[in-house]
Amino acid sequence: MNKVIGTGVNRKDGRAKVMGTATYAAEHQIPGLVHGYLITATIANGQIKSINTTAVEKAPGVINVFTHKNAPKVFTPSNDFRTSKIYEARLPLSDDKVYYAGQIIGLVVADTFERARDAAHLVKVEYATQKPIVDAKAATFKESPAQMGEELKFEKGDFAAGVASATAKIEASYKTATELNAPMEPHATIAHWQDSDSLTVYEPSQWVLGTQRTYAELFGLPSERVRIVTPFLGGAFGSKAFPWPHGILCAAAARQLGRPLKVVLSRRQMTANTGHRSETEQTIRLGATADGSLTAIEHEVKSYTSPVDVFTEPCTGITPVMYTAPNLRLKQELAVLNIGTPTFMRAPGENPGMWALESAMDELAWALKIDPVELRLKNETKEHQRKGQPFSAKHFADCLRVGAEQFGWKDRPKQPRSLTRDGKLIGWGMAAATFPGLRGAATVKIRLLPDGTAHLLTAGNDMGTGAYTVVAGTAAEALGLSVEKIRVDMGDSLLPDGGIAGGSMMTASLVPAVMSACQQVLKTADAKTAQEAFVTLRQSKRAAIEATASSAPGAEGQKWAFQSWGAHFCEVSVDEEIGRLRVTRWVSVMDIGRVINAKTAASQVRGGVIMGIGHALMEECQFDPNIGYPVVYDLATYHFPAHADIPRIQVAFVGEPDLNFNPAGVRGVGEIGITGVSAAIANAIYHATGKRIRDLPITPDKLL
Repeated sequence: MNKVIGTGVNRKDGRAKVMGTATYAAEHQIPGLVHGYLITATIANGQIKSINTTAVEKAPGVINVFTHKNAPKVFTPSNDFRTSKIYEARLPLSDDKVYYAGQIIGLVVADTFERARDAAHLVKVEYATQKPIVDAKAATFKESPAQMGEELKFEKGDFAAGVASATAKIEASYKTATELNAPMEPHATIAHWQDSDSLTVYEPSQWVLGTQRTYAELFGLPSERVRIVTPFLGGAFGSKAFPWPHGILCAAAARQLGRPLKVVLSRRQMTANTGHRSETEQTIRLGATADGSLTAIEHEVKSYTSPVDVFTEPCTGITPVMYTAPNLRLKQELAVLNIGTPTFMRAPGENPGMWALESAMDELAWALKIDPVELRLKNETKEHQRKGQPFSAKHFADCLRVGAEQFGWKDRPKQPRSLTRDGKLIGWGMAAATFPGLRGAATVKIRLLPDGTAHLLTAGNDMGTGAYTVVAGTAAEALGLSVEKIRVDMGDSLLPDGGIAGGSMMTASLVPAVMSACQQVLKTADAKTAQEAFVTLRQSKRAAIEATASSAPGAEGQKWAFQSWGAHFCEVSVDEEIGRLRVTRWVSVMDIGRVINAKTAASQVRGGVIMGIGHALMEECQFDPNIGYPVVYDLATYHFPAHADIPRIQVAFVGEPDLNFNPAGVRGVGEIGITGVSAAIANAIYHATGKRIRDLPITPDKLL
């Protein structure tokens, strides 16, 4: 038996990335390419009274300057998540209004990048300025609208009665700062028109076919006349799913110029123009009996959006799936600030939501003198309390028990400030992790070639999560070939629709389609194995035997709720004299259904934990209260973890294939690893110091 699934296969794309042969969006070489550089607003609220581009137009190498006065034409897309989607509902350069600092107000095109950049600084803009609202304290909140078709407000039972009957009550507010996605690969677009009715876009996109349809609508073209090329992404975390204004403007300007055009954003421009995770303030109220049984849970959330689109950080999505309570109340509120549009960021909603809930559960455990692991075991819910459906293949309790055993949790001192080492306070903390099991429709083509190899093609793509490796390993096992014999092409809209690389659904969507396509190609060849098929192929002297297959969700979602689970255990050391904290030990145990590739799956969990450590201790984007611009402007001023900040992260998997979810039994793993991390760290800090910190990031001043 050719066993590949579940083993640790090396990355299929690894060599190309380390050797520099993997081509990213800004690296494509197009003859006659010209360069664009954005002109951005220096105020956060107001109107452009005048914009003088005379000096810009006379600058060396300048080809054209676009502003709201001569904006190239684009159409309004349906922007409905199903057909098309853009990150900002307001199209670029559509009027003279300024809604946030850094907003695009123009584009300079020149023969070189340097000339375009230098010329962009020659523009003279006069504004009619209004005072911006960038401080959350000055914001006006309203009930959040439905997001992606789901109402965010929910209530069951009688919360007031549930709290009144409780022996122990916890009420606390937990805050998170604005975070930036900050992928290694900057946002960049190359737009290349063939005549005026055929467009090729080289752009890092998590949703290749969706981006194709969106650009088609923006420029009044049939989808077949638009090609999106994005075989590699240098990270995205949710910020590269749909076109941003700079990409739309690049394509529009390229069409008007009749020249291929490249626009690459600077790090400073990315802080304002390519999304972020909104800061949040969450209030959790818990009621419980003396033995730890929850009687009531309330979760209220405040987050922020921009004037040009609506995005709510859906933190309450985790609350009905974690712990059972007869009385449950959820509420989300949203305020508009003069900032760029927030968007998806790894585990949107789940990550900040679990920070609040898991911190509150730890506070309840201390109040009741119950072990935090036992409190969670006692209250785990068997069904999705909002949907009323039982969970399929749930092994949350195993995550808790295995994690506690591997970490040595039973030896944890029961009092804060009771554990020291080398003159430093030591603390142990834990928290749960969760993320929904999501999948979409995906199509894959498999070709068997006379040289004894197989070729797999899909427009689904790999943003660094390991999809190339996962689909190659799946095909190798299904066909009885070595992984080296599988060639994979991804990330091109000419290929079959592979769905979106987001919501931790790429593996769950693609793997069943790969299995089905492999079965179909063997059937087409009238063979039981690929080796038999190769014999048939060579005898027939055909160029290839191929088959295309699709997989999509069915009616299973009406019967089951699908969710992945996990538990984090960590140790921290705190030097109170200088406020220095180190995370010194980490154990994560995950239940994600069948593990397709043990190596890349564990790597995804580690990446999530590292990102969670950044969320807990460092990541923060503040806005200048006067001009509204982000005060961070590059990867030096926006702090995130380096190697020295990270301990060895031990990862284990438990559970079983979730065959109710899909024929492969696999759920996603990209996002669950970050959820609960910040709470585990804060809980460990309380154990170490006796100080409860409820405001992220936990910087040294909060530890002194």
